[in-house]
Formats: sequence, C-alpha cells, structure tokens
Amino acid sequence: MAARPLIRRLCIIGVGLIGGSLARALREAGEVDEIVGCGRGEDNLRTAVRLGVVDRYDTDPARAVTGADVVVVAVPLGAIAPVLRALVPHLSANTVVTDVGSAKGSVVADVERIYGAIPPNFVPGHPIAGTEQSGVEASFATLFQNRRVILTPLAETCATAHHLIRQMWALTGAEVIDMGVRHHDAVLAATSHLPHMLAYTLVDTLARLDDRAEIFRYAAGGFRDFSRIASSDPKMWHDICIANREQLLEMIALFSADLERLAEAIRSDDRATILATFQRAKRARDNLYLE
Repeated sequence: MAARPLIRRLCIIGVGLIGGSLARALREAGEVDEIVGCGRGEDNLRTAVRLGVVDRYDTDPARAVTGADVVVVAVPLGAIAPVLRALVPHLSANTVVTDVGSAKGSVVADVERIYGAIPPNFVPGHPIAGTEQSGVEASFATLFQNRRVILTPLAETCATAHHLIRQMWALTGAEVIDMGVRHHDAVLAATSHLPHMLAYTLVDTLARLDDRAEIFRYAAGGFRDFSRIASSDPKMWHDICIANREQLLEMIALFSADLERLAEAIRSDDRATILATFQRAKRARDNLYLE
C-alpha cells in the first residue's frame, strides 16, 4: 500500500516563479495528490495547467481553497491583504495557511487586522530564492535546492501546522530555518532589500544621463553583475520597499552615511581611508559563504 502524501490538496494563490517552483518540486517529490492554482491572470493559469504545474485552476480564491489542506499565498506583498480577506470565510478549521512574502511584519499585521487575531494554523514563511524572471514559465523544480527558507512562527502558531510547513519546504531541498519576525525583516533589509534599491537607483541614474547609450555600451562585467537584479519585477519590489520601510530606511541611512564618508575621503585625497575601506570590504567578501 502506497504511503499517503504529505499534502492531499494544495492550493497555490499566485502561480508564478515561487508558487510554480514549489508546485513542481512537491509534485516531483510525489508528496501532493492535487494542486489547485489561483490567480488573476487566466492565461498564466492555463499555461500552468498545460505545463503540468497545477492540476486545475480557479480565478476565485474562495472556490480555489475549498477542501485544501494547505494554502500557499504567493502573491506580491501589496496583494496579500485582499487575498486573505477573501479567504477568511472559506477556510476549514484544519487548513494550514502560509505565505512567501519578503517582509514578515507587514504580513503578520495584515493577518491580525483581518482575522482579529493570529490563527493557530497560519505559518509565515519566506523562501530566500528567486531569479529576475517571473511567471509560471520561469518556474523550475530545483529553485529551492540548497537555498534557505525562513519561517517566522508566532506564539499563537500551532506546532502541528509549523511542522507541516517545515516538512513541505524541506521536500524541495531547502534548508528550513526559524527566525523572529522583526529579526527577519532587519536581516532581509540589509542583505536583499537594500541591494535591490541600490541597483534600481544606479540603473535609473545612468539611464537619465545624456550619453546613456554610450555608457551602457561600454558597461563591463561588474556593472552587469550588480545591475542584474534591477531586472526584477518592479511591482513586487515596490511592495517590498513599502512593506519593510522602517528597517529599509535604517539601512539606507547607514549606507548613505558610509557613502558620504567615502565621498569626503575622495574629496580630501584621504588615500588611507579609501584603501582601508576597500581592504575591509574585500576581507569581508572573501570570508563570506555565498552560493
């Protein structure tokens, strides 16, 4: 007799890069019986069915979650609140709900406001994985392998629900880590959100120069590597910027102060400070484990 899969019916709201890759990974692992997709773009959902990412779809979240064991909300941060509001009356008492938002404080606040309290079956989550591509056609089953997924369970979170979501992400090949909500948002503001703001701003600055065509023509590998993330979905990063504004503004202020110190060193021909800054940065980067 075959073993029962971890999830009988999975509903993914937002079948894009993250939601689609999760569906592919769980299907490949044989740990889900049925996957229901949901979203506003019917063309994308039809593509998801054609590619075998989901078994069926519904554009109405209330119908899509009917009978689901697990619901994964994989929409941009700005869309999470309306999606959750639509789901509330239609979730069974045993349905476990999780999300993939890059800022957890705003998601928890949305849940608390909509539900009136934190439901025990809600497990906030965030996979630290992605590419600059979007849409279900960009999804692939190995996206999360050897990547980290951060869960931010709350005091109210049921241990059984927490364990189920840990197992779900572990099946994708990810390393699953628990972290506090505020600590998560501070870490991501520094390591992900700030770099994206810098990349967007640098490319925008250069694109507005009179001789921008020549500048981009001679851009070398360093510029291409750094600016790659400026090709990410602008709406998604707009939502992240707003949702994690408090932590992000702290990091922008810190970086701005350090950049001004470097500018002053360049103005005053303070070669020792310039060299020391670069040497510290090289040592730190060489000692990092980044893959």
